Amino acid sequence: MNELFDLYQEIILDHNRRPRNYRTLEEPTSSADGYNPICGDELKVYLKLDGDKIKDISFQGQGCAISKASASLMTVELKGKTLAEAEAGFKRFQEMLAEEVDQEVDFLDFGDLASLSGVRRFPARIKCATLAWHALEAAVQGQEEATTE
Repeated sequence: MNELFDLYQEIILDHNRRPRNYRTLEEPTSSADGYNPICGDELKVYLKLDGDKIKDISFQGQGCAISKASASLMTVELKGKTLAEAEAGFKRFQEMLAEEVDQEVDFLDFGDLASLSGVRRFPARIKCATLAWHALEAAVQGQEEATTE
């Protein structure tokens, strides 16, 4: 189990140091700002749709390692998916974070997103992990901003 924890930590650190899709999108279909007042994280998620398919997704902003890594992992996971798949993915991600701390997470089911399961030990950090997802949800709904309050 310790090796798995180390792997998870390495994934989070890697996505924090070298975030994927960290850029502004030219002519996005929509975008939304996300703000976490608890720790001051601020992210903007950009979305480019082709029908109901996520053609491209990116983010920019500043925040803790968890919020930045989560945003990076989210963009990798959702690029090329439909909006329905993105919504289902967010719901599953939230359910994973709400599970008991000692419950194992299926790495095959969640992929690298499973690396964020450790935030369950720190309930305030769950808002850091879900910030980008809330901003994405706001962008899809045509809202300009989202908060984790």
